[in-house]
Amino acid sequence: MPASPEKQEKEQPRRRQARGERRIAQLLEAAANVFCTTGYTAASTSAIAREAGVSPGTLYQFFPNKEAIAIELGDRLMHEMRDTYGEALAPVDPATPLEEAVAAAVDRFIDFNCQHPVFFALMHGPDIPGRITEEHDALHAALVSRIEDLLSSFLPDTPPADVNRTAHMCLGLYKAGLELILAHEGAERDAYVRELKNALTRYLDPLVGEKLGGRRATATPAH
Repeated sequence: MPASPEKQEKEQPRRRQARGERRIAQLLEAAANVFCTTGYTAASTSAIAREAGVSPGTLYQFFPNKEAIAIELGDRLMHEMRDTYGEALAPVDPATPLEEAVAAAVDRFIDFNCQHPVFFALMHGPDIPGRITEEHDALHAALVSRIEDLLSSFLPDTPPADVNRTAHMCLGLYKAGLELILAHEGAERDAYVRELKNALTRYLDPLVGEKLGGRRATATPAH
């Protein structure tokens, strides 16, 4: 039996909305590929439309310019990244050995960045939109705060300024290692991941090694 006119009227906007969402997802995926390949500055809406297999006119139905595409992509990635660091920097069981705690956090962050390499390209490009810069600064501050909370539970007598410095060093080491990791693939990428874990473990070991697991960490030799 044919649907009533009223039901058809309700279904048509939903179908248009679903088609629109699929098209937006298609354009964002294409933009991610272009940003990773050429960088944000050199990317163009024409290149993004070509990558998506649509006309520039179709792209402009959804986004007025390249900056709007980058902001939408950045917003979605920021939301997912916040979920990731919420899991990665959750409170640690005091019985957990230091190297295991470090490895678990690093693996979650590395997995996110390897799945979404455009996140690094957008967050660290030389000419990213101002709104993305602001969002990135807020994310950085939130990450430092979460790392501070994590460290404070094992260093209750350490002055806040020292904990803050240690948190900044941890995040700085991670970002430096991430750039190298994303620049390699396969076995070489895995090797750099191990190096990053070792660097963080050895840095933190004198500070919290005896607090975690009741013994000092035994990092795997780097070479």
